[in-house]
Amino acid sequence: MSIPLILRLDVTGQPVMWIPWQDAVCIYARDRVAWTAGDHMFPLRGGLSRRTGERSIIEINSIIAVKGEYKRKHLYTAPPLTNRELFRRDKHTCLYCGREHRDSNLTRDHVKPLSRGGRDKWRNVVTACKRCNARKGSRFPEEAHMPLLAIPYVPNLAEYLVLRNRRILGDQMEFLKMQFKDVNREWNIQ
Repeated sequence: MSIPLILRLDVTGQPVMWIPWQDAVCIYARDRVAWTAGDHMFPLRGGLSRRTGERSIIEINSIIAVKGEYKRKHLYTAPPLTNRELFRRDKHTCLYCGREHRDSNLTRDHVKPLSRGGRDKWRNVVTACKRCNARKGSRFPEEAHMPLLAIPYVPNLAEYLVLRNRRILGDQMEFLKMQFKDVNREWNIQ
């Protein structure tokens, strides 16, 4: 059985990162778990005790909050922008024609073109199919008569963690969903 990534939280319940089960075991062994959440428990068997001859077992939860961590101490910065996460943010949909595409037919389009002072930032980039990106060229969407179907936004940390991990357990997803922005109001796809 392969163990999925564990969702690591700060003591206030804010998501911090995905960690492998080995890191979670170290957190448990160092008694740094403040509290746990989620329905999934993973029993892991260790070696035999010299004194008792019994095998050690540690159970880790799918969601763990770590003592001594308080995320709000650190200012939130925008997550790194990659095509993979951008395409996932936009649901593999061209935000000009509204069609869903495979990654190989998608590109990153700059709403305000780089050649006209635009920047490579979450709020200035959208997913576009190759055809629409070529048609828009170095123009603003209005100039190309290609209105955007959604407003680009910066994912919060919970949304970004979902974009980063393909194998999320149901309890982890439910926990993270509670912290999502209301993206439905930002989508105008008809």
